[in-house]
Amino acid sequence: MKRRNFIQYSALAAAGTGAMSTAASAQSSNAPAEPFRLKYAPHLGMFKHHAGDDPVDQLLFMADQGFTAFEDNGMKGREVSTQEAMAKTMQDKGMEMGVFVAHKIYWKEPNLTNGDAALREEFLTNIKESVEVAKRVNATWMTVVPGHVDMRKNIGFQTANVVESLKRASDILEPHGLTMVLEPLNFRNHPGQFLSEIPQAYLVCKSVDSPACKILFDIYHQQIQEGNIIPNIDSAWDEIGYFQIGDNPGRKEPTTGEINYLNIFKHIHDKGFDGILGMEHGNSVDGKEGEEKLIAAYRSVDRF
Repeated sequence: MKRRNFIQYSALAAAGTGAMSTAASAQSSNAPAEPFRLKYAPHLGMFKHHAGDDPVDQLLFMADQGFTAFEDNGMKGREVSTQEAMAKTMQDKGMEMGVFVAHKIYWKEPNLTNGDAALREEFLTNIKESVEVAKRVNATWMTVVPGHVDMRKNIGFQTANVVESLKRASDILEPHGLTMVLEPLNFRNHPGQFLSEIPQAYLVCKSVDSPACKILFDIYHQQIQEGNIIPNIDSAWDEIGYFQIGDNPGRKEPTTGEINYLNIFKHIHDKGFDGILGMEHGNSVDGKEGEEKLIAAYRSVDRF
């Protein structure tokens, strides 16, 4: 397997601003970087200019930069041979598998909210299929989005329909020690989605009452939707299973927007979080320069 040489960058957050400066270190990829303190999980394509298009090469590059986790929304749709090769690489490099999307998401029409029996069965079939994928790639978490609101039904009835579907999905997942994480989505990027706020997701998870149903706290979405990030993390803590990252505006790496990720990551770390934080964002700068800038940004907010 061809290995790419890469100059490690360090970064310091500029006082009073979100700015960041990078400086080359003398360390190359022949001596892997020190692991990050938190389990930040890149996705495929984030380092393609250094690692190329092959998924295994990309995973090897991520590991050499100090990343100890990986997530892939599209893992379920990949060839079994690719899944197996990626799983072996992660195991060999000591990387944990983060989320993949567990089911068909309805972006513009109701499915779980309206209580339709056929659509519920479709969802549950998707969950059963995802159990096999999770076993193959050593995953614990899978993303679930309950779908679009039903404008013809009261929100209470919709919530009851969603809870019932998630209870049945939990019955499938619990025996395997797997967890679906519910992702609230912001109104700007995903208008009309049923699940949009952390208190709402917390209520749903409490109602389902299963270790197989937890919250995916996407910090980017919640900064747009409701803000109050750290207090909401504290209030929902016992139902949060996973975090995702993206700065606002722009949905790029930390230090490019308004969110104080240094403080948020320190808070999550100090609370003892041992799970994965998915890097659900793009690169603010194209090419190798942008990939180096991204790694430096994570170093700058991982220093606590």
